Amino acid sequence: MFVAAIAVRLIRIGQPFIDPWSWRQSDVAAIARNFYTGGFHFAYPQIDWAGDAAGYVGTEFPILPFIAALIYEVAGVHEWIGRIQAVVFFAASLPFFYLLVREAFDEPTATWSTFFYSFAPLSIATSRAFMPDMPSLSLAMIGLYFYVRWLNTRSRPAFLVAAGATMLALLIKVTTAVVAAPLLYLTWRRFGAKLFRQPQVWLFGAIALLPSTIWYWHAYGIAERFYPHHFFGAGGFALEDVSWYWRIARLTAFSSLTVPMAVLAIIGIFTARREKNARLFHWWAVAMGAFIIAAGWGNRHQWYQLPFVPIAAVFAATACEWMALRVRRANVVRIGIVVLFGAAAIQQSRAFFRPAAEPLRNAGLALQEIAARHALIIVADDGDPTIFYYAQRKGWHFLEKGGVFYGNPLDDAQLIDDYDKLRARGATYLVFPFGTRWWLQYYRAFAKHLDATATVMRSDPQFVIYRINQPEQR
Repeated sequence: MFVAAIAVRLIRIGQPFIDPWSWRQSDVAAIARNFYTGGFHFAYPQIDWAGDAAGYVGTEFPILPFIAALIYEVAGVHEWIGRIQAVVFFAASLPFFYLLVREAFDEPTATWSTFFYSFAPLSIATSRAFMPDMPSLSLAMIGLYFYVRWLNTRSRPAFLVAAGATMLALLIKVTTAVVAAPLLYLTWRRFGAKLFRQPQVWLFGAIALLPSTIWYWHAYGIAERFYPHHFFGAGGFALEDVSWYWRIARLTAFSSLTVPMAVLAIIGIFTARREKNARLFHWWAVAMGAFIIAAGWGNRHQWYQLPFVPIAAVFAATACEWMALRVRRANVVRIGIVVLFGAAAIQQSRAFFRPAAEPLRNAGLALQEIAARHALIIVADDGDPTIFYYAQRKGWHFLEKGGVFYGNPLDDAQLIDDYDKLRARGATYLVFPFGTRWWLQYYRAFAKHLDATATVMRSDPQFVIYRINQPEQR
């Protein structure tokens, strides 16, 4: 099962960043390439959409793009280098997740849990993407397992591994802090109210929290000082209406987990409620639910729900065992579950491999051919930096406000004003991918102004590229 899980993630491991999450991966990949080409300034990650500015931004602890940049020194720049890191972290988490569940329940439940965790579509997608989510979750689960070991054995090595893994998990992705719920539950169960008098518990908290506190304070300072004044994940904590959360629930059930796994997980929540050790995962689920509600806007990104996968995997596993003990032909039930879940997982996982952003990559490669190395470009890209990454050029989103994508235009005047402002700042190319070419027909005054100030350099059904005539100096 371990081998099969890893093999699935190696399918098309060298795929360009053109899948449905292209924009997030292109940002991480741009940071890696900027480390590689601009000096390994670890504390100052740079993106490509800040125009003529350096583009320093506040991000998660950039250990993943930094490692990729180091490998670029030897192997060159390749997409598989970024993707393989998530595969490695996922593979590292498998035995510890299995052991954690076995410690809490038994071997059959651990086996089922590992099966669901390994092949849930969201798990497959995030563990082959150049993003921090799977590495962070993997480290959190490793830390959780060794924390259990420390509570049971008081082993110093187990304590250090638990604290170190949790520290790295929070540095790489701070939203993984929901793992605090199962950690606090385990601590309370072991020490009760005396936990506040345990020096090692305080030491664990210091090791886990202080480095991430220092880093994110530094990252916030970068966003404050440098254009485009962007802090990754800012604004995510915002409540939304009921329909918004219903959409997230449906996406989780149908796409992230699959319907068979989601149904089993719901059954498992109730069948496992009497299991004392199941409370660990109940509290983790409650924390995730609270996080999704509080960070409603942030959870528009499907990968934010990744921690639900191991939680749901455990409850689905307990449901499988509960049913197997209550039917005559248990093996038939088990085979049926494997077939149903496997078929649904294959169907839903295919969507995550879809080359949704291939037109953006093609536009970027075309720009790489025709634009001078230090040309500045404007891209009407709905905020997706994929064109910048594959063009290997810097520039601005269009429309933009403070360097950040500002949405679709209200009218011709807004378009013309933003275009002229960026043109005056030295932009020499303007790109309309397929998704925004309609602007040229709808905003006719802008199209007329563009015809007077720019020349079409390349046009095909996927994109159109303009060469901008520089304004006369007065």
